[in-house]
Amino acid sequence: MIKMDGKEELFCTSCKVKITNQRGVTRFMCPNCGEYEIIRCAHCREIAAPYECPKCGFVGPN
Repeated sequence: MIKMDGKEELFCTSCKVKITNQRGVTRFMCPNCGEYEIIRCAHCREIAAPYECPKCGFVGPN
């Protein structure tokens, strides 16, 4: 998540693609530490692309 010009820009945790205003996106807190928000685009969700929490190093999906 990056703030630009006062607006929140969202990026997929897996592929780093800008996903602001896209359909099929999900946002959830890291299932391990609960301190970092994981953001996933529809494509990465569909292909089960791995993501890593930068806070604790948890890798999912498992």
